[in-house]
Amino acid sequence: MKAYIAAALLIFIIGNIWAVDIDSYQFIDYLRAISEPRRPEIYGDGVLFTASDSLKRVGVSFAHENYTKIHWFKRLRIPRDQSELVVNGKVQKKMDPNQDTGILFHFEPIPDSIKNMDYRMIIEGLWTADPLNPVAVLGPFGVVESRISLPEKPPPYIAATAPGTYNFSYRAPPEEIVTVGGSFNNWDPFMYKLRETSPGFYTLSLPLPQGVFQYVFFHRGEWIPDPANTRNRYSRDGRVVSEALVER
Repeated sequence: MKAYIAAALLIFIIGNIWAVDIDSYQFIDYLRAISEPRRPEIYGDGVLFTASDSLKRVGVSFAHENYTKIHWFKRLRIPRDQSELVVNGKVQKKMDPNQDTGILFHFEPIPDSIKNMDYRMIIEGLWTADPLNPVAVLGPFGVVESRISLPEKPPPYIAATAPGTYNFSYRAPPEEIVTVGGSFNNWDPFMYKLRETSPGFYTLSLPLPQGVFQYVFFHRGEWIPDPANTRNRYSRDGRVVSEALVER
């Protein structure tokens, strides 16, 4: 399956080809599931922007950088010679063999120092507010800016609150459902639901046996390794998972 995706997917910036790192397959799979551009959304520790693949050049510039830098969108493209999109052995979508498909995107990490992300888009050379984001504010120079309200920054990552207990935490948009599963419950995505302890911040403490275990979060139907945990491994079926240790 991984070899198939590697052959089928390329990330393009106008004039350049960027190789897809194997650790980013979960993110690429998330992009592939986006059927059309939508308003910016918080994804992990950043904000994901999308735009129509029919546009030639799209960029975004941010108030927290004083609008001194333009971040040009990358292009996720499925080549035209791939007429079927196959997921888990099933044909999910028939494609026009005469036309490439894909989406433009930019992923912007959330800085520690801001509560709102104010920005402007550059679409085909024109500076404008984001047409996909209905939230707009008037900037300091009388120019309309788009705004994304950010969830509260979670506290520093803490593995265990007490011996024999593990503290899970995850950041997502407010009022959503986030669950956790792993080697401790046979990867059941429904058994353990995190509680939203502050807007956009979800936590759960579980008593677990001593030793190493693996886990992922489940959010919007996606299998998501812990963004706050850099210790990743591959599961038996080849998926990226997070790994942690419960001490006595």
